[in-house]
Amino acid sequence: MTKRSWLQGIGLLGAVLVAAGAFGAHGLREHVTADRLNTWNTGVRYGMWHVLALLAVVLSAKELITWRWVLRCWLLGLIVFAGSLFALVILDKGWLGAVTPAGGILLITGWLIVFRNALLSEDT
Repeated sequence: MTKRSWLQGIGLLGAVLVAAGAFGAHGLREHVTADRLNTWNTGVRYGMWHVLALLAVVLSAKELITWRWVLRCWLLGLIVFAGSLFALVILDKGWLGAVTPAGGILLITGWLIVFRNALLSEDT
């Protein structure tokens, strides 16, 4: 994928997550428990942090090839992690919480690849 396509996707994800945050604050408050609202907000929070991380990598990388697995892990992890939490709240199906750790593992894997890339980097 090109920087342009990554930026388009990141922009869309950022917009969706801001809308999700607003929906949680204004649309869900009266319809779900405080615990479920906290679950929703966890999805928004982790999602936005990773949108910012994606943006930082795409904007600062000279070439995306070195970072492609970081970007892929974070993107898929964000979708699985936040998406499963949003689905859990909207559908009120607690079993969806079992899917969330798979997204978390992808997010962590992306961060470990950042660490690996830093170890292998010749930049000082």
